[in-house]
Amino acid sequence: MDRRKPLPFDPIERAAQLWTERIGPADTMAAVTGVMRVQQIIQSAVDGALKPHGLTFARFEALVLLSFSRRSALPMRVMGERLQLHPTSVTNIVDRLEADGLVKRVPHPSDRRATLVEITEPGRQRLQAATGAVTSIDFGLKGLTERQTQQLIELLTRVRRASGDFED
Repeated sequence: MDRRKPLPFDPIERAAQLWTERIGPADTMAAVTGVMRVQQIIQSAVDGALKPHGLTFARFEALVLLSFSRRSALPMRVMGERLQLHPTSVTNIVDRLEADGLVKRVPHPSDRRATLVEITEPGRQRLQAATGAVTSIDFGLKGLTERQTQQLIELLTRVRRASGDFED
């Protein structure tokens, strides 16, 4: 995690003041800039928690997805859809996980054209340890009550829905 000395002022608040003076209303700019900064803070915390386990967040998410599936295996196409990633990104993630022995590719039982990705026992063990690491730091999301966390989820879901991220 980034351990630099905190600034003596809120730079986003200051930028919003200057934006208002020079350009106009700054609420949206300040909100987006705040979300982007919080994303950096969370990413740093999660990366720091996962690094000792040899995982990135993308690989962690893939292992979680596989562990949640009924058969502990999914077609790569389905993984891409659920993780909302391009097929090339899924291939890279699976390649790295497979090289580490955390997943394996297996033939699809009923579709010879498809390959399943299956989590291995070492993958389950690594996932369990990594899950403990990220949950112990609340995924880097500090400073909110349980109610505020629920409100944040609701607000972010509204933005995602309005952007066409998913359908109800």
